[in-house]
Amino acid sequence: MRVIDSPDAAALEGVVLSIGNFDGVHVGHRMLLDRMRELADASGRPAMVLTFFPPAKVVFGHATFLNSAEEKLDLLQPYRPDVVAMVPFSREYARTDKRSFTDQLRVLAPHAIIVGEDFRFGHGREGGLNDLSPIAQRLEAFGLKTLEGEVVKSSHVRDHLAQGHIVRANALLGAPYPVRGTVAHGDARGASIGFPTANVHTDERKALPLGVYAVRVEAPQGTFDGMANVGPRPSFPDEVPSLEVHLFDFDDDLYGTVITTRFHAFLRAQRRFEGLADLQAQLARDAQAARRALRPPGA
Repeated sequence: MRVIDSPDAAALEGVVLSIGNFDGVHVGHRMLLDRMRELADASGRPAMVLTFFPPAKVVFGHATFLNSAEEKLDLLQPYRPDVVAMVPFSREYARTDKRSFTDQLRVLAPHAIIVGEDFRFGHGREGGLNDLSPIAQRLEAFGLKTLEGEVVKSSHVRDHLAQGHIVRANALLGAPYPVRGTVAHGDARGASIGFPTANVHTDERKALPLGVYAVRVEAPQGTFDGMANVGPRPSFPDEVPSLEVHLFDFDDDLYGTVITTRFHAFLRAQRRFEGLADLQAQLARDAQAARRALRPPGA
C-alpha cells in the first residue's frame, strides 16, 4: 500500500477509486471499500482510496477525530488499496474549486468512482455527483447505512463515545474503538499501589471515551487484556483527558513504544476516593470486571 499526499502523485490510470473522509472507517464506509475491492479484483485494475486528514469539522470547529492518520491507514489496510492519497486538509485547501478537484481525478482516468450519495467537494461544497459522473466510466453512490434504526455516521460514533456507550460505538464502527499512542513517563502512582499503568500520549484532537473500560492492548511484546482509565487528572480538571492503561499479567518496560488500545466494555465512570484503601479496593473490582468482560463467550 503506497501512501501519497495528493492524487497527482498516484501515477496510475484506470483506477477503481473510493473517495471520502473515512473518519472511523465505520460500517457505512466499509460498504464503499468492500465495493472498491470487489470491482478492482473483478476488473484487474488498481484500487485507490482518496481521503483527507484531519476532517473538515476539526479544522473549522472544535470537533475531535475518530482516527489519527496512522490509525486510518491501519483500518484501510485490509481492503488492500494499491494507493492511499491522504490529502492534508486545511482552510487553504478548502478553498479549492470543484473544477480543480475534478481535473485531478480526470488524470486518473477512473474505471469507477465509489462514494456516498451525500458526497460533496470543492469550495462551498459546490461539487456533487453530477460533476463526478463525466469523469469515470461508472459512478456508484451508496446511500447512508442504518443499524438497528440508527443512521451510521462518524458524528454519531463520537456522540456514543462521549456518553460512554462503547458497545454501541463499536457496533457502528464494526470493531472495537482503537486508540494508538506512545507510552510516556507518568508520575508512577499506579505502580506504588500495585496497579502500574502505561501513560499513553495521544493527539489532543483524538476522541476519547471518558471513564474506566475493559480493553485489549497491542504492544511490541504481544496482545494483552487490561483496563483503562480515561479522563482529566483530579488536580488539573481543565486539561485534555489522559489515557492510562493497566495490562494484566504483564511485567515489562513500555516507555517510548507505540501501543494500540482497543476499547471493549464500559466499567464505570470516574469518581473520587476517600483514601488509598478505597482506591485499591475499587481497582481490584475493576480488574475482575474487566477480565469477565473480555472473557470469550462460553468460557
